[in-house]
Amino acid sequence: MKKLCSLFIVVIAISVQAGNLNEIKLYNPVVPNKVPDQFVSANIQKLDGFLGYRVDVNLEKRLLRIDSTTILSGFRHRPGSQTWLGEHVGKFLFSASNTYKYTGDERLKKLTDAIVRQYIACQLPDGYLGTYLPKDYWTEWDVWAHKYAIIGLLSYYSVTGYQPALETAKRVGDLMCRTFGDEPGKRDLMVAGGHVGLAPGSILEPMVDLYRYTNDQKYLKFCEYIFRAFEQPNGPKIISGLEKYGQVTKVGNAKAYEMLSCFVGILKYYKVTGDARLLKDLEIAWADICKNRLYITGTASQGEHFGADGVLPAENDTHMGEGCVTTTWIQFNLQLLQITGDLKYSEEIERSVYNHLFAAENPQTGCVSYYTALQGTKPYKCDQGYSCCLSSVPRGISLIPSEVWGEINGVFSVLMIEPGVVQETIVASDQSKIGIKLEAKTSFPLDGKVSYTITPSVEKTFALNFRVPAWAKNYTAIVGKKSYQGSSEKLLKIERNWKAGDVVNISFEMPVEALPGGISYPGKIALKRGPQVLVVDQFLNAAIDSLKNLSFPTNSIKLTDASHSLPKDWSWKQAYSVPMNFGKKTTNVIVVPFSEAGQKESEIITWINSK
Repeated sequence: MKKLCSLFIVVIAISVQAGNLNEIKLYNPVVPNKVPDQFVSANIQKLDGFLGYRVDVNLEKRLLRIDSTTILSGFRHRPGSQTWLGEHVGKFLFSASNTYKYTGDERLKKLTDAIVRQYIACQLPDGYLGTYLPKDYWTEWDVWAHKYAIIGLLSYYSVTGYQPALETAKRVGDLMCRTFGDEPGKRDLMVAGGHVGLAPGSILEPMVDLYRYTNDQKYLKFCEYIFRAFEQPNGPKIISGLEKYGQVTKVGNAKAYEMLSCFVGILKYYKVTGDARLLKDLEIAWADICKNRLYITGTASQGEHFGADGVLPAENDTHMGEGCVTTTWIQFNLQLLQITGDLKYSEEIERSVYNHLFAAENPQTGCVSYYTALQGTKPYKCDQGYSCCLSSVPRGISLIPSEVWGEINGVFSVLMIEPGVVQETIVASDQSKIGIKLEAKTSFPLDGKVSYTITPSVEKTFALNFRVPAWAKNYTAIVGKKSYQGSSEKLLKIERNWKAGDVVNISFEMPVEALPGGISYPGKIALKRGPQVLVVDQFLNAAIDSLKNLSFPTNSIKLTDASHSLPKDWSWKQAYSVPMNFGKKTTNVIVVPFSEAGQKESEIITWINSK
């Protein structure tokens, strides 16, 4: 098999050429969900602002720099150098496929084509696609890596229709079905990995997807087995634990990444079956995380586990904010948003994206931090094939285009504020299908003004929705001579007769908020403006030798634009000056978004002494 892998490297020099964005054909599952999505993402779009800039960083400085030799090494020469090395190919394929769907980038397509063909060639005849020797099969992270194999291959298939990718995924799924189960002679899935079965049990997600792409009932039956295994004496008891305690800390061993991965799979299974109990239980989990375990930047976990109620330490030595947790928390919210159309999930996606997700990838280098603390230095690393988060954070960023705009309950909706263009087919009020192009112009998050130019294919009456974020004040939309007032955390619906060139001008205020430090940081506050948490970066405040001695002189906090003070190579020109006490004097301190801070690898501080 090693010989076959090496021979295949020659073949893949010829790759399929990608067309432009509008020509990318999607290959969707053949089994429809029993529970239809209430939110459906737009497919054809271009992001031009803050979000687009970071999506481009992820493409240019991370995905296009992936070394296929490193991430494929464990498959060519088993065993792999790390026990979890096998997960990285699948994670890359997920990120690359999502990014290709959005960008149509031919360089990325060529790289992904090459990796897929080499990866497929390393599958063993029985379907095995891991990095272990036979004596160690189904230990540690072996099932986990096979989970990402199916996820990655199906992601690639969905944007290319490349049949060998689907067939390879099916062979992996068949191997899982032959190996694990509660029938005589089969292995117990719950002991085929760590964290009380949460890690191996998370293969539920791709097995649901595999069923939907093939309509093969054995994959659905395997999912049913996983639910039985979850409730075994040695299982994590996800459903019964949530129903009994209402706390994620009572599920398994409270390992956050693996648990959230299982949650995503459970929600996909809910869509297929319509079992309302599952949705109710995971809404309980979501509420518990938001209330008790979520940082102000939209991440969770200390030492990779969910912690005690309200205890949210934020220094480097607490290993807080694992990048994998941030990404999977976003995936969990995206699934809930799709299922319910409830804006509270979009609110949490926005919080995470604008803060912790972007903070975990250095915009200057594309390097990624495993843990991204609110206090201290972001520990960025550029290695490949060793840290789970270095391939998870790009996955989270690749999902951003699916979170900005789409349809909620059949009405085209703008969920996040971003300049760019989106095209979609919608149903007008008279039930006819028409095309619509929406072009957004804004400097957000620098200011609170945005204009949308609407171009329907024909003049028609239809509705448009605009999400009003929780942080926005005095949200007003003007179309022609008519004004509309938005309400916080709701959709502002504008239904009228639209013609080409109609413009919606929206304005809102972004007052500065002082967020209390809670149990972990009593007597301290953090600054938030719009969706962004603002922090002090030592590099931009060289005259201050100890950031911990800063304090606010008054309860009134006023920001002044200080973007002119940023160095020329600073990636995003957003900075503010705010008076703070340093020792016995008041001085102007430069603050920047947490997502951009630390890119010079200097100390940052989020929690500052209050008056």
